[in-house]
Order: sequence, then structure tokens, then C-alpha cells
Amino acid sequence: MDIECITCWLQSSLQRVYLSTSAPEPGAQTSFGLLAARNERVSFQVCARNLGVDRVDLKLTMSGCDDLRIMARRVGYVSVAHHNTATPHDELDGIGHIPGLVPDPLLPDQSVTLGPLETHAFWITIVVPADATPGIQELQLRLAHEGVPIARLIVTIDIRPLVIQPRQGFPVTHWFYADALCDWHKVEPFEERFWPIAQAYMADLIEHGNDCMYTPIFTPPTDGVKRPTQLLKISVPGPGEYWFNFSEVQRWTRLAQRCGARYFEWTHLFTQWGAGNAIRIYRNNANPDSLLWPADTPATSHKYRDFLAQFLPEFKQFLESEGLMDKSFFHLSDEPQEHHLEQYRAARALLAELAPWMKVADALSDVSFGKLGLTDIPIPVTSSARDYAEAGIPAWVYFCCGPRGRYLNRLIDTPPAKIRAAGWLFYKLKAQGFLHWGYNYWYKSQTQQLIDPFTEQSGAAWPGWAYGDPFMVYPGQHGPIDSLRWELFAESLQDFALLQTLGISTDDPVLADLKGYDDYPKDAEWIPSLRHRLLAA
Repeated sequence: MDIECITCWLQSSLQRVYLSTSAPEPGAQTSFGLLAARNERVSFQVCARNLGVDRVDLKLTMSGCDDLRIMARRVGYVSVAHHNTATPHDELDGIGHIPGLVPDPLLPDQSVTLGPLETHAFWITIVVPADATPGIQELQLRLAHEGVPIARLIVTIDIRPLVIQPRQGFPVTHWFYADALCDWHKVEPFEERFWPIAQAYMADLIEHGNDCMYTPIFTPPTDGVKRPTQLLKISVPGPGEYWFNFSEVQRWTRLAQRCGARYFEWTHLFTQWGAGNAIRIYRNNANPDSLLWPADTPATSHKYRDFLAQFLPEFKQFLESEGLMDKSFFHLSDEPQEHHLEQYRAARALLAELAPWMKVADALSDVSFGKLGLTDIPIPVTSSARDYAEAGIPAWVYFCCGPRGRYLNRLIDTPPAKIRAAGWLFYKLKAQGFLHWGYNYWYKSQTQQLIDPFTEQSGAAWPGWAYGDPFMVYPGQHGPIDSLRWELFAESLQDFALLQTLGISTDDPVLADLKGYDDYPKDAEWIPSLRHRLLAA
């Protein structure tokens, strides 16, 4: 093997490195510096390209920065069949590589095999503890083939005195699918083998800035009929009578709190897209036919009303006994449209009568719902957020398969700098929280059929569902495999906390270029430049 055939360099985490990348991107180098506050994580990539004709096996080793937590993961590749639609070419990443292999999963490997004319990368995450000593530290990275040194790279980390404080007043939640954990990891709902797996995913959510834990007290009534995964145990001692056992609900919430969760999001109480029906509630997770009522039972029927009248007071008692009442967000129905207004209003009136204490948060992109005050916390899609702002209605935001085009998103072909802009935009545009539906939805759209997320990232529903929308993590042997997109989003939430810690006004000139979810800087240099202005002062 000719060592001169191997080119190695350092790369920003704001640029994807594709297998066929022929040379370092502009600005790549064999040494560079990072600026970091204390109590934050920063990242970069170590890249290598094989210009020769032989196989090369590279191993990465690191030294230095002993008081910092350093993680090295190999950037893996997934096959992507198409670009996402309805997006201008200058807002796409991977042109010339898609269809093809796209870098996304971050695998727990410190070695890699390079074939001829291949480029690979390692994703390096540096976690700076709150008590780290300010000053410059040096991290040395070495790449070797069968013990023969190939390259030595140096990164200096300038640790600033500022300690970033935990984000406040901006809950972040992602819908967490217990059924997907059961199906992928071959366990039954809430058996003993389930809980260590759930803990690994919960810890991953919290580590990435998600401080609100979705809790399936009932099987989620969203995106098709799901495998029963209902934490609440229910028995029916007589006609119209229900007994409730909250033991597994308690186990879930206490585990989530040990992982660091501060808020809880509870299952929608009526069906998706309009609140037309009662949700599917089961006597037994093992029997999908053990429904308490037919699936077409109307939302405001006497039967469902009687159930809610018995359940809601006991639910309230549980929340109060566990100290969760002021930490909870409740859902009525997901994304009702204008023609659903009357049935949504009726379901909301039923809840208001039976549980006036419930703080309802729903995805409601039609601002007319917000103007009517039908929910306590409206959550519009980012393309409708301006309507709520102009109406003076405080709101969370979400994005999912849309909006696309020039809007903020984090799809498989969204440029990394756009993904990393999320926290800056949430802060500048005064969003009150963020919700996303897809943390680990590894299914064909609207079905219980598992897909292979390493080869299909749209729920097999492209172009309606976008590549990179249904999940942020891949299933590993014992827990989640993070994605490049998930890491960038987590760092963007840290940027939110940085702005909050510094007390930056949303009107500060430093944020003047952030004008809307579709109007903000999108090159790879603006975030490092802005962070330098804030941290170097």
C-alpha cells in the first residue's frame, strides 16, 4: 500500500462527507480550532480518502483533553432512492450523490475499511463539562493502517469561561413509539426485557435536548392502527364500570425522570384529524381484539363519556400524587382541519366539562382554531407560525414532511447548516416549544409493517412522506444509533440555550438576519461566525 495514496483532513460537521467525495471541501485542513462554552458539546469530522488501488483499513486513536468527554463514531451510509420533492435545487444537499448512499447513521466504530476511490469520515463529539478549566486544550488524532501511521491531525479547543445554563421555558418533544421498540428488539410490551431498551432510548432523547417524554398511557391514535402498547391497565368488573392500575404508567414516568425528563406529553384522547371518534383502548396489550368499544364509537358518545368520567378523576389524582400536573401536556386531536371545527369543538367542550384542569396542546395549523381559543397551546407548522404571531397568539411550532422549499427542516437531503439553524430560529421567532412526530417510526406509513430504516427513510410513502422525516435514530443492538441529523438538531438546541444564557434580546442586531422560518442565512459559515462573536467577547 502506498501511504501517499491516502488523503486525510478535518471537516466541519456542517458539511456531509459522501463516499465519492474526491477531495477535501474548501476550508478543510489537518488542524483547526474549535470554540466551546462550558456545559456544551461540539463536533467535527475526521475524513480520509483512498486514491489508490488497494484496500485500506484505518483505525482512529485519540489522545489529550483528558478532562473532556470525547466520542468517536464512524459515519455510516444509507441508501436513498430519491431527493425530496418541492425543494429548489439550491436548498438541497447531496446533488450528484442522490440517488445513492448518504451519510447519516453514526456507528460505534473507530475503524473503517476504504476501498479504492472511497471517502469515509468519523464524527467526533466533544462534551465540555460545566466545571472544565477555561483555556486551550489540544486533541491529537491519529489514523493508522495495520499499525503504520497514516496521518496526525490536531484540533485545539478554546474553552470559554461561560457556563451554558439548561434551557428554560421551551419544551421539546418527539413522539416515541413503544411498539417500534417491541417489534425491532423482539420484546413484548412492558415485560422486564422491555425496560432496559426503553431506558436507552429515553436517555438518548434527553441527551439530545428533548426534555418532554411522550407517554403512551393509551396506544397512540396517530398514523394508522398500531400494535397495542398501553401503559394503563384496565379491568371491567361490570357493565359500564372500569378499574385502573397506574403501576406501569408510574414506572414509565419515574424512569423518564431518572433519565432527566422535565415534562410529560400524554396520548391524544380522540382520533387524529378531527376528533371524530373515541380512541382504541384495550383490556389486554396481547389481544388487539380486546377493545372496550367498537373502533367507530363517536367521540362524544355516552359510552366514551362514561369512560372518561371515570378515568379522568383518577388520572388527575395520579398526576397530583406524582407531582406531574404542572409538568404535563395533554392532547385532544392531531391537526383538525376547518371542516372538523364543530366535532373538535364538541370534543373540547366534553373535556372542558370533565377535566377543566387539562392544559390541551394540539397541532393546529389553521389559525382560526387559535383565534377561537379551542386549545391552550396551539402548535402550528412553521409555515403557519407567522399567522399566529400576527394574531398575537403564543404558540409552539412543528415541522414534519413539510414545509419544504426554503423552510427550516431536517430531512435526509437538508443542508446541515439549515438543520443547525433550528435553535436560532426558535429563539428569534419566540416559539414557545417544539414538537415532532417521528423519533423512531420504523414502519411503512400507516401500517404495522416494519421497514429497514437503513434502506428506506420515508415510510415507503415518498414523495408524500419525506426521506428523513419518520425517525431521528436507527435501531441498534441494545439501543439507538444516532443520526447526523439528530446530532445537528441537538447542537441547535444548545445554541438556543447559549442565547438564553447570554440574555440576548430577540431584537438584538446579532440576530437581524433571522427573519423567518424560510428567510435566514443558510451557508455553512454563518453559525460558526455568530458563535465566535458571542463566545469570544
